[in-house]
Amino acid sequence: MGTLVLIRHGQSQWNLENRFTGWVDIPLTDAGREEARRGAELIRGMTFDRAFTSVLQRAQETLRIVLNTIGQPTVPVEADQALNERHYGALQGLNKAETAQKYGDQQVKIWRRSYDVPPPNDRTPMNPDGMSESLKDTAARTLPYFNAKILPLVKAGKTILVAAHGNSLRSIVMDLDHLTKEQVLELNIATGAPIIYEIDANGRVLSKKVHELAPQK
Repeated sequence: MGTLVLIRHGQSQWNLENRFTGWVDIPLTDAGREEARRGAELIRGMTFDRAFTSVLQRAQETLRIVLNTIGQPTVPVEADQALNERHYGALQGLNKAETAQKYGDQQVKIWRRSYDVPPPNDRTPMNPDGMSESLKDTAARTLPYFNAKILPLVKAGKTILVAAHGNSLRSIVMDLDHLTKEQVLELNIATGAPIIYEIDANGRVLSKKVHELAPQK
């Protein structure tokens, strides 16, 4: 039996400003760093064999804070674009309220909450490559990496930590929990709060625990 811990990065500057972030490399806020420390306390005592993260600094910094907080700064880490957040295309950098005013509430809701409709991919300063992804597209790059690189280690009995993003983690949870595309759209993954899976050698989930960060005093 192995253990998989998933943790979404702490609050970023654009989370605070209510902007679509996607692949734009935005740092954590001080509150986000504190979320990472508080999340780490919930898994203190666990010993990790490997850790995985995206190529974006908000996830990498969250991972560093967690590993330093639990006294395991030398755990081997692999960073890969496959674990990046969903690419929000031409919406990246835009305030969500302003976007609703520009395109209409209903259209923005479709882009945010449908499974297979990507946002517009117009080239902008925050989207120079003209990219865009739906949640389905995100899962199509995240899950092959997860199933090739991460899950085999867990099935082999290792304890693995993954620090990533709301939508890449939703893709992984969708796969492990056998969620429908309708169910995954309702799934919210809180910043900084660890999700712990126990998984057997066949890849079957034996248990799942979703932590919540205690309110700050």
